[in-house]
Amino acid sequence: MSNPSFQRRRALIQAGGIAAGAAALGMPNLVFADVKEIKIGFVSPQTGPLAPFGEADKFTIEQMNKLFGGGLDLGGKRVPVRIIQKDSQSNPNRAGEVANDLILKDKVHLMLVSSTPETANPVSDACELNEIPCISTVVPWQPWFFGRKGDPAKGFTWTYHIFWGLEDVIANFLAGWNSVPTNKKVGGLFPNDGDGNAWGDKERGFPGPLSKEGYSLTDPGRFQNMNNDFSAQIAAFKKDNVEIVTGVVIPPDAKTFLTQAKQQGFKPKVVTLGKALLFPAAIEALGDLGDGLTTEVWWSPSHPFTSSLTKQSAKALADSYEGATKKQWTQPIGFAHALFEVAVDALKRAKDPGDAASLRDAVAATNLKTVVGDVKWGGGGPFKNVSKTPLVLGQWVKGTKNKYDLVIVNNSQAPAIPAGGKMKLM
Repeated sequence: MSNPSFQRRRALIQAGGIAAGAAALGMPNLVFADVKEIKIGFVSPQTGPLAPFGEADKFTIEQMNKLFGGGLDLGGKRVPVRIIQKDSQSNPNRAGEVANDLILKDKVHLMLVSSTPETANPVSDACELNEIPCISTVVPWQPWFFGRKGDPAKGFTWTYHIFWGLEDVIANFLAGWNSVPTNKKVGGLFPNDGDGNAWGDKERGFPGPLSKEGYSLTDPGRFQNMNNDFSAQIAAFKKDNVEIVTGVVIPPDAKTFLTQAKQQGFKPKVVTLGKALLFPAAIEALGDLGDGLTTEVWWSPSHPFTSSLTKQSAKALADSYEGATKKQWTQPIGFAHALFEVAVDALKRAKDPGDAASLRDAVAATNLKTVVGDVKWGGGGPFKNVSKTPLVLGQWVKGTKNKYDLVIVNNSQAPAIPAGGKMKLM
């Protein structure tokens, strides 16, 4: 007569219920022993108008592949790690499709996603639906959380986010503007997308805080990305005698707006834009129009943080990127790197890295010093799924080695990050 316990175990394994079977048999390491390879999905915009956000990802993944070459030591066993990268093509529908492919076809154990609500939100939603742990970044937390219809009382179960919030970017922009003489009249450029709708939102966005600080906001309304005519916005700003322009636009739209503003004789004293002015290539493409533009700085070589994986300082990581690519450092380097720092830390702490719930619990329990600052969920942010990172204000000035350098000009919101100058009018 065959052993019923053995038959039960074999049936569980054949039915794909290996995790439940291991637990039922009191053998928590059974699944772990059977993990042949850990697969990490990585989604970001590599092409399309948001491609500058993903420019550094090739460098990061090459660095990680070298690091993971001999596998990761998980529970005393060397386990191979494979990163499967996908391009969202700057399109929310495509982001959702590649996320589903990674989950259902490639069967990734963990998802990493970066850059704008158009990529991070659909990927996070797919992971929440399919019960796969996901770590996202490079989206202010409001468009990530509320843009996904998050309930503050419940939060999410499978998706965890690292970044700053609109309250931080507003505080930094205001700190910069308060340091220079203007008439406090602001023109807003808020497109009809996840970021634009959040930044322009009367309750959660810019209007309320600006009003409290004595600034008036001219908001001509939402426009579509890849807009080729900003005449209406420029006319509204001129009519209201606007001296400060702010908003959150994609790089091509910033170039169109600034070019047309010059052509139409509109000369603001301050231009502080989120998103579009983050990247050296976008500023270089503006020529002389790039001088004096201001933007938020979420990561730089000046940040006083070190990688838990490579032990590189922020400066050493930026130098490594410049040496490998012959390009100027760019802000997303730090956050792409930090995603993998958190991933490795969670994999090493998970009781069973091959089990989704076990890995999710390890992600949720993260308390790690990374190259972008401290990452800790449950205590480091407004909701259990959000861990906030510091933010400062930067200004593009003509450089020596580079055409333009991004200098930190206001660190009042994060004094640990050193400033390199003071904000000047354009």
